[in-house]
Amino acid sequence: MIDRLCRDHSLSCDEYELLLDSQTPRLAEYAASRALEARKSVYGNTVYVRGLIEISNICKNDCLYCGIRRGNQSCSRYRLSEQEILSCCDEGYKLGFRTFVMQGGEDPFFTDELLCTLIKKIKKAFPDCAVTLSIGERSRESYETLFAAGADRYLLRHETADSNLYRKLHPESMSFENRMQCLNNLKEIGYQTGCGFMVGAPYQTNRSLAADLKFVEQFRPDMCGIGPFIPHAATPFAGFAAGALQTTLFLLSLLRLMDPGVLLPATTALGTIDPTGREQGILAGANVVMPNLSPVSVRRKYELYDNKICTGEESAQCKSCLERRMESIGYKIVTDRGDRKPFSL
Repeated sequence: MIDRLCRDHSLSCDEYELLLDSQTPRLAEYAASRALEARKSVYGNTVYVRGLIEISNICKNDCLYCGIRRGNQSCSRYRLSEQEILSCCDEGYKLGFRTFVMQGGEDPFFTDELLCTLIKKIKKAFPDCAVTLSIGERSRESYETLFAAGADRYLLRHETADSNLYRKLHPESMSFENRMQCLNNLKEIGYQTGCGFMVGAPYQTNRSLAADLKFVEQFRPDMCGIGPFIPHAATPFAGFAAGALQTTLFLLSLLRLMDPGVLLPATTALGTIDPTGREQGILAGANVVMPNLSPVSVRRKYELYDNKICTGEESAQCKSCLERRMESIGYKIVTDRGDRKPFSL
């Protein structure tokens, strides 16, 4: 089936489930080798770098897995000012970043008016850079307004394509249908759109993961961010085990074979569950890393899960560390907007 996925870039949901049920070290190794062939055919040995700016850990939602959920009374809240965000971009630009990812909880403070002003200032100061937003569910009109202001990309993890599992992971105030509608709206508006899902979430099955793979195959995002579930002590899921590194790596390989042109990050969560997790992610088919440009003073506060890495490093240290890590496995970080390269399926 791996060879057929390489050729057709598509399998049935049952076949994806069978692949996951049949996962062995040997099968995963073969999938990774084919995934590396696929990504090198499009991207060579380059790794794109994004500058992550965590603009706020204030969130109106109460997702059961998330450390910055509204109900976490022990979370020390913060919100970056416009000047702090622009300073992060200035520092990042000098370090060679050409994409800035503004990520945060669903903080009502960040209105369309405020965000549009911020986006326009970033695009004026750094016209050769891409602006990516990752700030959750908003109305179609809001997405259209932010796109018109100059936002290039939007990342919105769907978290799971299994509607029953979605309800187990989220409060009643959130709906699976709205999350999917938001993703469709973003793509229709013209954003370079990213989705993604957790691996090893509570109550998740291989059938659930197969649904994720089929959804990504059909949705054809520009970027797909996946990472292992890692519990946070101040959430209802504190007692659940973390997702498995090897399963996450296997899924990265399958996603690369499904779409050789997709942008796949080796996430911070991978580096959190294993010291060489990000390197292993690249060797499984990923081609994006996202060093943190947020002020060091707030990084520990943006704690989606326990023991998050890179919370004490200055931005230059974080980027240099990743450059050395990538070079150690034969890859090279490039100064580039890092747009998706075309690949005809």
